[in-house]
Amino acid sequence: MEETFPQKIYQLVKTIPSGKVATYGQLALLAGSPRASRIVGAALAKAPAGLPCHRVLYRDGSLCCQQAFGGKEVQRRLLEKEGVLFLPDGRVNLRQCLWQPADNPWNP
Repeated sequence: MEETFPQKIYQLVKTIPSGKVATYGQLALLAGSPRASRIVGAALAKAPAGLPCHRVLYRDGSLCCQQAFGGKEVQRRLLEKEGVLFLPDGRVNLRQCLWQPADNPWNP
């Protein structure tokens, strides 16, 4: 049975290592739907407990909306605990912390 788009997203999020982040668009691309970043966000809003969704950011490194993770402050605290670096303007330093998967099971 083929995986659904949300299942693909959940599998990808599980593989983002501690100390690294991904963007909504990056996950959409890796899951085979490059223009589906909003759908990634909708899927993560319904994600199973324990998934490290706090590692997913907007394309410019901005933290997620206030409704997710208990707010931006909580997301930032979780990322800082993992060693994620922030720029002076509050965005994540994507040059140093963006996850680059070695392989992708859906888009070889």
